[in-house]
Amino acid sequence: MPPIEKDTGKNELKTKIQELIDSNQVVVFSKSYCPYCIQVKDLFKELKIEFNAMELDLIENGSNYQEMLLEMTGQRTVPQVFVNKTHVGGCDKTMQAHKDGSLQQLLSGGKEAYDYDLIVIGGGSGGLACSKEAAMLGKKVMVLDYVVPTPTGTTWGLGGTCVNVGCIPKKLMHQTALLATAIQDARKFGWEFDESVKHNWDTMKTAVNNYIGSLNWGYRVALRDKNVDYVNAYAEFIEPHKIKATNKRGKETFYTAARFVLATGERPRYLGVPGDEEYCITSDDLFSLSYCPGKTLVIGASYVALECGGFLAGLGLDVTVMVRSILLRGFDQDMANRAGAHMETHGVKFIRKFVPTKIEQLEEGSPGRLKVTAKSTETDETMEDEYNTVLIAVGRNACTDKIGLDKAGVKLNTKNGKIPVNDEEQTNVPHIYAIGDILEGKWELTPVAIQAGKLLARRLYGGSNVKCDYINVPTTVFTPLEYGACGLSEERATELYGPENIEVYHSLFWPLEFTVPGRDNNQCYAKIICNKLDNDRVVGFHYLGPNAGEVTQGFGAAMKCGATKEQFDATIGIHPTCAEVFTTLEVSKRSGGDITQSGC
Repeated sequence: MPPIEKDTGKNELKTKIQELIDSNQVVVFSKSYCPYCIQVKDLFKELKIEFNAMELDLIENGSNYQEMLLEMTGQRTVPQVFVNKTHVGGCDKTMQAHKDGSLQQLLSGGKEAYDYDLIVIGGGSGGLACSKEAAMLGKKVMVLDYVVPTPTGTTWGLGGTCVNVGCIPKKLMHQTALLATAIQDARKFGWEFDESVKHNWDTMKTAVNNYIGSLNWGYRVALRDKNVDYVNAYAEFIEPHKIKATNKRGKETFYTAARFVLATGERPRYLGVPGDEEYCITSDDLFSLSYCPGKTLVIGASYVALECGGFLAGLGLDVTVMVRSILLRGFDQDMANRAGAHMETHGVKFIRKFVPTKIEQLEEGSPGRLKVTAKSTETDETMEDEYNTVLIAVGRNACTDKIGLDKAGVKLNTKNGKIPVNDEEQTNVPHIYAIGDILEGKWELTPVAIQAGKLLARRLYGGSNVKCDYINVPTTVFTPLEYGACGLSEERATELYGPENIEVYHSLFWPLEFTVPGRDNNQCYAKIICNKLDNDRVVGFHYLGPNAGEVTQGFGAAMKCGATKEQFDATIGIHPTCAEVFTTLEVSKRSGGDITQSGC
């Protein structure tokens, strides 16, 4: 008789557990103190899903429940999660189900839960690359992109910052300025022409924007050809898997997806002083400006500030750059100061350690006339001056504060709006990812966003495990004398390895093309930073000279392969070129030897 009573008790408990499973959409068999149980319960709270939590440590015969669950599921530990009568498993399996979308399928009873496999918010370089790659892997994909007009009303088409108001127009206008220098050099090479050489802003602006327009159209065609749905609307989360899309007429449409990729990029930051948004422009406005900006004050010392100030001066305009502290924060300061010094010797004026306090309009027009009041960062001194245009380039803000991330549960850095992610670009919400300029502590560069977007899509849908490598990313600042860099700055290398464990080799040089015109003698500069603790491996590459992007790209590949100083030295240079200087670097900074170059 006793064994029968025992079996009866077990059957009754099994029936009771099964009734709990059958009568609740979600049941979590848990222990109140277990961190894994808490993580699972927090997930369902975040998803706003009601669940029945059976806390086995707080009920009588809780150990009997756990023994019966072992018998029923084969799982010994808690939490044990059941969704619509299906045993999901413990914490790891529940989180994985949430990540891959199968949890939502279970919650919906197995019906088609989402409109899309993937929704990408942001139609810049990274977002477009990710969406097209996912579509090619057979997924149903949507891209939403919407450009909020600037305070002056500027807007643009599909493609993001780089194409419309960044890399592309910047490089083309930089090239325009280089042509002015080429015209001056041409006389020394025997070209004869009359003196009436002038620049037409409208011709340049129209040509540049026509090219950008062709790119905008090309992106739309590429999305259509890849079967990616494109919607020109502002996206905002209203639930973890649901967004509201508002078009320019205010019409709202709702979409759901199993996964999301945030690729919203950044926009220029304003000063927060009277008159900044009313009367100033940013790089978002400059490249489509309908008139020549005239006498221009550039506020800031970012690469955007120096690039824009540089090409405007190259067009023959009166340009002043107002700097709060240092040039090119985050870059090698030796190189930054050399680039700035070159600008200064070529007509760009610098006001250092001053910040604007107000901007006033003295006269309307195209351009008009503005008065800028500024104060010293070190004393009580103030100053005033008049300009036709004031260009603000003091940094950029991540476009993350108005897309409903709180509704989706995505955490961000409240100080800068950046989103922390793991090494797979995954946010704290498993089905939401982020790429590009909005990432915390990552490069704000178009090729990085493209690479990250493609690799993310391949990991999610193509079975790949290749992650984006954010180390030794080459880049170039298109100042009048261009600055290319890859790897560590001298300051960062010193901090990481100690001054006694790095060796810096450097040289001035005079490009052959500059010799006949007789300009910029020994103003170009090459420098590599080597880690003495690692076989003199090159950990920093820096180049100031013509065609910096072309030079740096090749050496970037060498650094990715782990090149050492010995391998640089063993490489035979191409003569006569600027890049060959890196194959003959002999003088170390520590030695204090002469680095000026003479002869070829």
